[in-house]
Amino acid sequence: MRVKEGTGYLYGPVPSWRLGNSLGVDIIPFKTCSFNCIYCEIGRTTDLTVQRKEYVSTASVIEELKTFLSKRKKIIDYITLSGSGEPTLNSKIGEMVREIKKLTDIPVAILTNSSLLNKEEVRRELRKADVVLPSLDVVSQSTFESLNRPHPSLKVEEIINGLIEFRKEFKNKIWLEVLLVRGINDGREDIQKLARVIEKIEPDKVQLNTVVRPPAEEGVFALSQKELCSIEKELPGKVEIVRKFRKVLSRERVGKLESDIKNLLKRRPCTLSDISYALRADPKKVMENLTVLERHAEIKSELHNRKRYYISTRQSKPGK
Repeated sequence: MRVKEGTGYLYGPVPSWRLGNSLGVDIIPFKTCSFNCIYCEIGRTTDLTVQRKEYVSTASVIEELKTFLSKRKKIIDYITLSGSGEPTLNSKIGEMVREIKKLTDIPVAILTNSSLLNKEEVRRELRKADVVLPSLDVVSQSTFESLNRPHPSLKVEEIINGLIEFRKEFKNKIWLEVLLVRGINDGREDIQKLARVIEKIEPDKVQLNTVVRPPAEEGVFALSQKELCSIEKELPGKVEIVRKFRKVLSRERVGKLESDIKNLLKRRPCTLSDISYALRADPKKVMENLTVLERHAEIKSELHNRKRYYISTRQSKPGK
């Protein structure tokens, strides 16, 4: 749900396999990122950049969060700075974390692709978070360029060094995500090299993922559960494999269902069950709305890994 129509910095709470009920805070314009990953579930990057600035108003984000928290009825496990691009590109991310901490005792999580962790000021700004979830899919520059398609200035070796330094400085939890794509970064040599680097980073745990939702590019395929389990044994420390978030649906209705569905799908492709859980809505009512939205070409649907995903045909533009 959104607190105020037309602002759009907040989304959710949405079910997350890593963070439970996560209230997302989108602090970057749609698809403004330092990577253009071939597997990205929200499409190709339209603004490939490493420029840091206050992309959205910090005051507006905090004001919207205040309003939401004053009215919230749901349990929120984490307030998560993430969204439609790379959140550490926002030069005010540290200030946002500090202001959120003044409002609530709900833990703050930050999702990052790790691209700017080689910068001391970025690492410093993230220190007040309760958990940081950085990603590292590969350790070789050539595979990094073909899989993550980074800004030309980025070097994977510098990113790895940034992760190692961040671990030394950060006293709270680091959950390192590794996303594997069949035939690209799942080879035995790739995994062995990755394992050696993970030993140096020393995250609290590794979260092993694969392509779950429809990716940005064609020909991008997931690993099977059996393959993930095999790779899990080769990685050091505590390792978790991506799992589907399942809980019993309630019949509670939150806000206008059609509007909520559109807002949710602007952020990520979802299945019928994803939408029903996230919005606490009757699946039959959700399906009725999906049918209407698809008929009006506001969304589309496609099969991926034998599941039907619903996808917005309109880009989300936070703050506008």
